[in-house]
Amino acid sequence: MNKWLRWFTLLLLALGACAVPAPADPSSTVPMDTPPPLATRTPMPTATATPERAPWSSADRPLLSPTPSVEQLRYRLVGYFPAWSNPARDEAASDLPGTLLTHVIYAFGNIDPKTHTCVYGDANVDDYHLRSLGKLKQKYPHVKVLIAIGGATVSKEFSDMAVADESRQKFVKSCLDLYVGTYPDVIDGVDMDWEYPGVGDGSRPEDKQNFTALMKEFRRQLDGLGKRTDHTYLLTAAVPAGPGLYQNLELQELTGVLDWFNLMTYDFNGVWNTTTNFTAPLYRADGDPFPANNVDAAVLAYLKAGVPPRQITLGMPFYGRGWANVGPGNNGLYQRTTRLARGSFSGSAYTYKDLVENYINQNGYTRYWNDEAKVPWLYSPADRVFITYEDPESIGYKADYIADHLLGGAMIWHLSSDDGSLLRALYERLSAARP
Repeated sequence: MNKWLRWFTLLLLALGACAVPAPADPSSTVPMDTPPPLATRTPMPTATATPERAPWSSADRPLLSPTPSVEQLRYRLVGYFPAWSNPARDEAASDLPGTLLTHVIYAFGNIDPKTHTCVYGDANVDDYHLRSLGKLKQKYPHVKVLIAIGGATVSKEFSDMAVADESRQKFVKSCLDLYVGTYPDVIDGVDMDWEYPGVGDGSRPEDKQNFTALMKEFRRQLDGLGKRTDHTYLLTAAVPAGPGLYQNLELQELTGVLDWFNLMTYDFNGVWNTTTNFTAPLYRADGDPFPANNVDAAVLAYLKAGVPPRQITLGMPFYGRGWANVGPGNNGLYQRTTRLARGSFSGSAYTYKDLVENYINQNGYTRYWNDEAKVPWLYSPADRVFITYEDPESIGYKADYIADHLLGGAMIWHLSSDDGSLLRALYERLSAARP
């Protein structure tokens, strides 16, 4: 099927208008470079920090009547569900809120470093979750499930695999046999999470072209499989937001291969920083030394590179990150430190559930708001801890940005961190967005 016809069909049928320094998360793991100036915007108001501000709610912007169901929503709502979401700690994948999601991406499939073939991360864990996702699809037939292959931990193997036609063909076939072949009623596509071409151990300059060739091979084999099974398979990629990373992708050429880009517009700042800052500022705030380390700059760069707006799925972090031994100046923001906080998971990271239950305006932690960056933060002068995170208010602004810029939808890393309020705020805000 013609690429554009297939894409248009997906827009109608796949429920929309249409990926971390934590070792296996799909997000940036290196500091972002300062790029050449991008397109300018009208300056935002001066940043302000206030101790408490009512969170965004749907009452701030009237909803359409009636509120569209997720099947009628003009946007993709794509949530990553990681393998380490286990029944002892989190809800099963079959209990995910299918009424608020269009796509779920299971993370991650791995690559064998010796044979350069697709392998399970943990066969028993993966089998449990994939069968559970099958039950989710039975309850919500509109939900599509993709398998994410890669992540930060195993991506160093991709460069050697992608260097030749034969090895690319072998790898892609092994992935489709392993996942689509074993779970034909579950897997609807592949999300490639190579973090990142041209960067890190084992990389090579030709990764830029080899990544495109690898995605073309996935497209070729997925289309061939689809003809045999009478099924349309999706192909997406988790792509970086930092200019030092996305310059290693042939973005315009990839638009004709991928169904969409999962733009990882988070972790602009993290464990590598020695100054506290925001993980996902919507715009640059006064005092931020990195003009390209924000959502707006990344989106404008992808648009400038020729990526159609509808092919951009905007990444949103449903977690926070913290620094310790932070001085009280500016309520902890933009303060130097060499220590990380002890979070809920992955060292200095916090689930949003944990922040709601134990930190936000309680136990000595005060919520502040930056009206330039459109994001909140927490600071405790007693614990000397700064935490950057997202809440319903900042998610609301990002949802408005999706609508205002005609983007394809939102991507969430990751669903197990939410207490339900972030996804609900995102869905309601996008539901309220008018054409």
